[in-house]
Amino acid sequence: MPDIDCGAEMRTFHSKQVTLGKAQQDAMRTRRDAGRTRLNSGLDLNKHPQPKEVASQGSYQMRTMIQDADNDYDIDDGAYFEDTDLVDPYRQPLTPFQARERVCEALKWDGRLKHEAEVKRNCVRQPYPEGYHIDVAVYRIVKYADDSGQEEIEYQLASGDQWVQSDARAVTRWYNGFVGELNSGESDGSQMRRVTKLTKRLARSRLEWKTETTSGICISKLVVDFFRHIEARDDQALRETWAAIKAKLDSSTEIEHPVLDTKLAEPGDRKVEFFRGCLDFALETLAVLDDPQSDRAQARAAWDTVFDTTFFSDQPDGDGGDDDDGGKKRASVVITSGETARRNDGGGRFG
Repeated sequence: MPDIDCGAEMRTFHSKQVTLGKAQQDAMRTRRDAGRTRLNSGLDLNKHPQPKEVASQGSYQMRTMIQDADNDYDIDDGAYFEDTDLVDPYRQPLTPFQARERVCEALKWDGRLKHEAEVKRNCVRQPYPEGYHIDVAVYRIVKYADDSGQEEIEYQLASGDQWVQSDARAVTRWYNGFVGELNSGESDGSQMRRVTKLTKRLARSRLEWKTETTSGICISKLVVDFFRHIEARDDQALRETWAAIKAKLDSSTEIEHPVLDTKLAEPGDRKVEFFRGCLDFALETLAVLDDPQSDRAQARAAWDTVFDTTFFSDQPDGDGGDDDDGGKKRASVVITSGETARRNDGGGRFG
């Protein structure tokens, strides 16, 4: 079976249309820092203690944030307070809702923003007129002695009406740990990060899909569990990873949390089922690449359809454009045998 190599185009698409450029990353950092300044100022004004630590989390910290044409960016931050600081004037512990409400009031201290902060189930959301928003998760730091008398620290998230053991920093360490482990072996952790972002791009490639599809952390967990590394072939790694994820979701939509003994998604999860449908659509569209009669134009058109773009077909013939490895170029479509396309990681999944 022939193999149509669109690896160069995929790297260029990722570089130009998916990942955040330096200017965008700097803008995200500026927005995050402005949100932190607002929080600190509001807490001071209300004479409430500052968090012991504020830490970035989510796709921003995992470096899997993707471009959004509508500027609909979700910047995740975590505010970690000593539990002894989350008390009312009578020194009674704040409920999870009261803790989020305190942060919410601090964020809208000067009333200058068009959209005020609002309390959500797992965070406080501060929308901005430009379209993006900052989600501040509120944690308390609980210290206790274990059976041997050693001090232990537990981080608890203000979630709904409960304090739930959680720490998003652990999820970041989990993901970045896999990237580092891949990079130290035969595989390419940077490829796994690109595949993660490209998969998120697929899931949000249509405006109507954005609110229907599953979360970024669910997508990241599935990519880590079923990633297929193929040297210098992001297009093929993407397709085989998608096929492996689709097979798993056909069996069950249940997704385990990467660091906690809980679930990211339960069996029958509607948003995961929708994402499975996105994968099914993509894989069916890409089946044309297996046709011995397929040519370069058909291959590029298939990837265009998958990502709802014209980027691939717009590339000059015989040129994938500048990729993100120093601007090197190579032939964009090469017909090879199935044997030469075999991956070099033993054929198994990582994780």
